[in-house]
Amino acid sequence: MTRLDDLRGKFSGSLIAPGDAEYESARQVWNGMIDRRPALVARCASEGDVKSALAYARAERLAIAVRGGAHNVAGNATVEGGIVIDLSQMKAVRVDAQRRVAVAGPGLNWGELDRVTQEAGLAVTGGLISSTGIAGLTLGGGIGWLMRKHGLTIDNLLAAEVVTIEGETVRASAKENADLFWALRGGGGNFGIVTKFEFQLHPVSQVIAGMTLYPAQRAAAMLGYFREICESAPDELTPLFAFLTAPPAPFVPETLRLQPVVAIVLCYAGDPAEGERVVRPIKSFGPPAADLIGPMPYLALQSMLDAGAPAGLQNYWKASFLSGLGDAAIETIVDHAARARSPLAQVHLHLMGGAVARVPAGATAFAHRQAAFAMNIVGTWADPAGNELHTRWVREFSQAMTPHDAPGVYVNFLGDEGEERVRAAYGAKTYSRLQEVKAKYDPENAFRLNQNIQPPR
Repeated sequence: MTRLDDLRGKFSGSLIAPGDAEYESARQVWNGMIDRRPALVARCASEGDVKSALAYARAERLAIAVRGGAHNVAGNATVEGGIVIDLSQMKAVRVDAQRRVAVAGPGLNWGELDRVTQEAGLAVTGGLISSTGIAGLTLGGGIGWLMRKHGLTIDNLLAAEVVTIEGETVRASAKENADLFWALRGGGGNFGIVTKFEFQLHPVSQVIAGMTLYPAQRAAAMLGYFREICESAPDELTPLFAFLTAPPAPFVPETLRLQPVVAIVLCYAGDPAEGERVVRPIKSFGPPAADLIGPMPYLALQSMLDAGAPAGLQNYWKASFLSGLGDAAIETIVDHAARARSPLAQVHLHLMGGAVARVPAGATAFAHRQAAFAMNIVGTWADPAGNELHTRWVREFSQAMTPHDAPGVYVNFLGDEGEERVRAAYGAKTYSRLQEVKAKYDPENAFRLNQNIQPPR
């Protein structure tokens, strides 16, 4: 009997190999630029399956990729010639409405988790695209619409259960394996495979949210106004500035459809009457060519941007933190955004601060809490023949922004950019501390297909 036969005998999920009917779909990830062929996809149904697949990988000396939502731009949820430990079927979720706590499996995406928590009128900070997996977004930090009021996703993580490289289940919380708990909150999948997340939830149901659209010719003026909004924004307001192409939708004036536009996208998660007062100036400034801001269910907001991020397209991103939006930075952003040649390309500026900034820098592995903005240059296009053209636009844009960058970068926006950039994402002090935890839980760096923390050399 081979080791694979032995694995099949104990595995309750499905094992998918080259030549199997599901193989092509099983190996694909969200970013269409990533094209890898694993030797085996182990689609786990339980924690026991995770342990069995991990033991098989170690015995066969296979490189290990861990798949949750497979949404990350770097494509680390698959591997050439190794094993994918696929958690996408592990979607159990339990909500304790009285304690406002959710216990969630690693295969859930944010749309799936939100639908369950919203039945109790509760939510935790989640991703801006509902198909994003909860596991990857949480472990990298967790920027989302509720972050300025309720903190990053990791600021609401109460505990996690982790299968270590030795095949043991370890619970990490403030009181149990606190070093691992600290590292999981921002340090990614470097330390083991998380099979259960426990989140603190908050009362959220109706929000004031949506977007206003403006012709791209007004980008500089609108960015200046966005800066003013951000300077006085209450914690309940999380705004985003975006460059994009207007969809051919009924709510868009015909003259703007399929044309470059800028948008102020926002969420006010607080008292509705106060929210109407706060967003009224935003709705009237300009005035906008299209105004889509109003009361809506939180679930509607969480899927509002999904159409702009479909699976299977070519994606190449560059990201950074900004300490502010000075006039020179605005001029650079407007100039380079106008040079995009793909109608699918976007540029995002997320206002940070609020509850995010009130957590001490060393409390979690998300180190750069004083950054004013997170910027993401989103290169997206359909035809691989355009790879050189569109990646060049992203790189040149990113290089031009260097004089305006603050230290660090949001790790969940990183592509495959090398060890130096990963170190920058954490800063020297946090990276060194992460290395200590790595040396304890994964000294051989078996979990290296991620934004990798190198064990001490």
